[in-house]
Amino acid sequence: MGNILDRWHTALAQQSPVAIVTVVGGPRVGSKLLVTPQEYVGTTGNVDLDRAVIEAARGMLEGGRTGMRHYGPQGQRRMEDVTVFIQSFAPPPRMYVFGAIDFASAVARIGKFMGYRVTVCDARPIFATRERFPTADEIVVAWPDEFLRTADVDARTVICVLTHDPKFDVPVLKAALATPAGYIGAMGSRRTHNSRTARLKEEGASEEDLARISSPIGLDIGARTPEETATAIASEIIALRTGHSGGRLSERSGPIHASEPDRTPSLGVRDTAAVAQKPSR
Repeated sequence: MGNILDRWHTALAQQSPVAIVTVVGGPRVGSKLLVTPQEYVGTTGNVDLDRAVIEAARGMLEGGRTGMRHYGPQGQRRMEDVTVFIQSFAPPPRMYVFGAIDFASAVARIGKFMGYRVTVCDARPIFATRERFPTADEIVVAWPDEFLRTADVDARTVICVLTHDPKFDVPVLKAALATPAGYIGAMGSRRTHNSRTARLKEEGASEEDLARISSPIGLDIGARTPEETATAIASEIIALRTGHSGGRLSERSGPIHASEPDRTPSLGVRDTAAVAQKPSR
């Protein structure tokens, strides 16, 4: 138990993703495992059950989810002999905002409000400054596609391409499509979208790839100002994550909130950093 607690404290201090599995029902109540994406410590008392709960814990950890799981004594699905509680401790999800424009400042602010770790990236050092983006956790001066190829991206990551310039947004969208990002949005008119789509197809993007891009970005709420546009983008991110259409609640019937037992927010620690790199092109 001491080794589990020590590793847990270390993971939290380093902002590394970690899950704690506790047997709360069935044999060996109180048994614990510590699970990370690479390893685990502890046991439920059965190797097959360990294997099942480790797989579940890693899946929940990737999505930053916490909740109960039920198994048979050897890890069988659809049985109720053993109940485990899986608690995820994951760092805040990441939001990458490409294009240091006025709209990006508003998106960065609402991203922080939503709990994301926000990075603003632009190849132009005169625009990508701390003065213009005081709420961003990180400011990167680099070509967006080159930065994104080495950035940390997982299924919770949000990518907002606001550059509105083909020489920037086509390469960074191509790089974004090679990641598991949960949301990829791009600013621009429908004419811009059509031109961008044609160029991405020339670069080898499939129809399935293109369907991942929310363009024009945001929900249709009539937004015009940077703040209104940021609200539309944030609303689309939430709607996509929760599987909702984004329509008016007053026009819906039934319960407002669907039953979502695994969407308990994950815990994380926010920090602030600034990175300055020179464009390499």
